[in-house]
Amino acid sequence: MDGFHFDDAVLCALGTHARKGPPFTFDVGVVAAVLGRLKQNTEAEIVVPVFDRKLEISRAGGRLISKDKALLLVEGNYQLLDQQPWAALRPIYDLTVSLNVLLADLEKRLVQRWKDYGLDPIAARKRVLDNDLENAKLVESLSVVADFTLTE
Repeated sequence: MDGFHFDDAVLCALGTHARKGPPFTFDVGVVAAVLGRLKQNTEAEIVVPVFDRKLEISRAGGRLISKDKALLLVEGNYQLLDQQPWAALRPIYDLTVSLNVLLADLEKRLVQRWKDYGLDPIAARKRVLDNDLENAKLVESLSVVADFTLTE
């Protein structure tokens, strides 16, 4: 899903750059269009975007998915969000799975993730507390129940 992030220039223009990652920072219309094409499976290949973490940008033509793929996994925090426009994506999915992780464990993992990307421990923790955990709490409180839930 990160490939569908709005570019930083768009986020700055919208005044939302400080909160990169919430549901409103994604182009859900393009997500729906691409997933719809993938589900129809009538094209030999479909180009999908990917997020380049080194450059911190989405690359529109980042990956090709061929028609012969038997299974497609769509990963992202907001797949089950019970708010439009995200809720409109649910009919596209054949099966949904949710991961249930304790918030304290998630916090530790996210801090480590940002440290692994080069942030110092204080900046990593600030990013998690100011942004990532807010997104996680939103997902936890406003998502529908998945077909299957995996609990750690």
